Amino acid sequence: MEKVRCLIIGSGPAGYTAAIYTGRANLAPVLYEGIQPGGQLTITTEVENFPGYPDGVSGTDMMDDIRRQAERFGVDIRSAVATKCDLSERPYKFWFDNGDEVEAETVIICTGASAKYLGLSDETKYAGMGVSACATCDGFFYRKKVVAVVGGGDTACEEASYLAGLASKVYLIVRKNYLRASKIMQERVLTNPKIEVLFEHNTEGLYGEDGVEGAHLVKRKGEADETHYDLPIDGFFLAIGHKPNSDIFKPWVETDEIGYIKVKGASQSTGIPGVFAAGDVADPTYRQGIVAAGSGCKAAIEAERYLAENKL
Repeated sequence: MEKVRCLIIGSGPAGYTAAIYTGRANLAPVLYEGIQPGGQLTITTEVENFPGYPDGVSGTDMMDDIRRQAERFGVDIRSAVATKCDLSERPYKFWFDNGDEVEAETVIICTGASAKYLGLSDETKYAGMGVSACATCDGFFYRKKVVAVVGGGDTACEEASYLAGLASKVYLIVRKNYLRASKIMQERVLTNPKIEVLFEHNTEGLYGEDGVEGAHLVKRKGEADETHYDLPIDGFFLAIGHKPNSDIFKPWVETDEIGYIKVKGASQSTGIPGVFAAGDVADPTYRQGIVAAGSGCKAAIEAERYLAENKL
């Protein structure tokens, strides 16, 4: 097995920032990019809220910039996905889908969280062209436009409320005949004149020439009074939750009921000595690139201190 001092799993803002800091600290870090090199930001339209880009930047270009910065400090970046790990004792062991086997003294988990989709082919077809899974990231592009949000929980209500501050009209598409959100969030949505809740609705598809122009909806699917109609919209936001990419770590680290890795207090420590988690895989609350980058920095500093204190 190959031996490394610092292993970083994942390549979003958290992974690349951890790589920059550990690279500058001469820890000779090895980073595996995982299933989505660059992370979720590579599938967003444009990033306008990350400091240092006054004119905005495409998510892909920004992640390329941060990747090049990591490479400048000698980080060994590899394309493979971790399939198995053993965190029962140090050095920690990892197996990858390209056949690599690695033993690491410290590990920084930055595997992110994947937005849940409805599974429509149109979601892929219009990705970055009207379909988004992050209202805070992309809502700004829909000022004074008409948008729809899919979901009935707290996240969906939060996104709908946020978008109502920008868009001219927000439709909330809810499968059931009630909202699952907390009472306060329900109230906020139901009393907002800009939000119209479409209960008992399912989305069957999207349509549009060079981007989303509307959604094909069905009301009361499977009932005697089932109705199909088209709803003109400019943007389609998914808010049916995220799935943290934490499955292979679950036998070893503590997670919440959804799968987000729990970290200790203000640190990025998982509770296993020398194993840290950063970015969206450990953040059910903010899920922003800048927050992920900050947590990657913290994890890197903690990894460096751990190696120094243990003379590794």
